[in-house]
Amino acid sequence: MINIAIVEDEEEYAGTLSAYISRYVRESGNDLVQTRYTDGSGIVDDYKGQYDIILMDIKMKYMDGMSAAEQIRKIDPQVIIIFITNMIQYAIKGYAVDALDYVLKPVEYFPFSKTLEKAVERLPHDTKHYLTVSNKDGTVKLAVASIKYIESQGHNLSFHTKDEVVTITATMKSVEKELAAEHFFRCNKGCLVNLSFVEGIRDGCAVVGNEMLPVSRARKNDFMEALADFL
Repeated sequence: MINIAIVEDEEEYAGTLSAYISRYVRESGNDLVQTRYTDGSGIVDDYKGQYDIILMDIKMKYMDGMSAAEQIRKIDPQVIIIFITNMIQYAIKGYAVDALDYVLKPVEYFPFSKTLEKAVERLPHDTKHYLTVSNKDGTVKLAVASIKYIESQGHNLSFHTKDEVVTITATMKSVEKELAAEHFFRCNKGCLVNLSFVEGIRDGCAVVGNEMLPVSRARKNDFMEALADFL
């Protein structure tokens, strides 16, 4: 699933972009989920690294697209930004925020679909979903597919990924809710495991690489059922 945001204040153009995306989905078979914003400030205030592609109008009433893109880039260097504009001189400035491309208004389906296809091909095939977290060192965007397990330590959570351990201040409940659809399951009260990394069960523990994560008695049956369903 690919999450795409449309940031456009004009209803007509927003409707056109939405219809074009739906047509592209039918023709390509790619699964794109759309979210609409009517201003740059809306997506900036809501942004948690949840989008793979952003279609950004440049000229908007409250926060223009260029300013919004600058704010988003501070926390998300990976998201693909495509500017939608009727002023090519502004679109060219988009390269300052590492925009992939721009589409000129009035938008026509064929060039739009080619630009969208280029964006989809640019996405990592194994990491379509990201989780953006913040700690004392700044904001980190984690590929959900790289997270092996999340461990609760007092008021902190440690994200154990393929490459690093990232620690933040947060509750397990909030993260568990956000990852509900991503095949994560608690093996005990303080450990949320990515089932795709579980190699087996041994001595009452979930085997994740070289680590043994205890499966509590209270959660054993539910955990085993969730693991069986996943497999």
